[in-house]
Amino acid sequence: MDGDSAVHFGGCHCKHVRWQVEAPSSVVAWSCNCSDCSMRGNIHFIVPSSKFKLAADSDKFLTTYTFGTHTAKHTFCKICGITSFYFPRSNPDGVAVTVKCVDAGTLAHVEIRHFDGRNWESSYDQTSIASFSRSDNEGQT
Repeated sequence: MDGDSAVHFGGCHCKHVRWQVEAPSSVVAWSCNCSDCSMRGNIHFIVPSSKFKLAADSDKFLTTYTFGTHTAKHTFCKICGITSFYFPRSNPDGVAVTVKCVDAGTLAHVEIRHFDGRNWESSYDQTSIASFSRSDNEGQT
């Protein structure tokens, strides 16, 4: 959305999983109605993997769930169960960061767009979601 880059910090509820992500202060986030996202109420923004950094000991508190095509890697904390980020099917070269898991103070604006995960293929073709994991941010409209 906007080119002002910021470093955002966040993580899970119990704070055993912590990370930082470089992203604009204004982001486009996706509300998905797939079976997993709709049950969790997940709204996430997507960044290139190179812009995401997991804190040192966080990996030992993570576990992963997959289903369907097993392309998406739904990570969550083994202690509190929160999915603060995951690796989406739509952007296997990116990271989906859960908006409500970002520490307060650095996200100035969140534009929420809908992704029809129940009709994944047609929604993927009709949205620009794949462009959000590109480092150059080209194509994000």
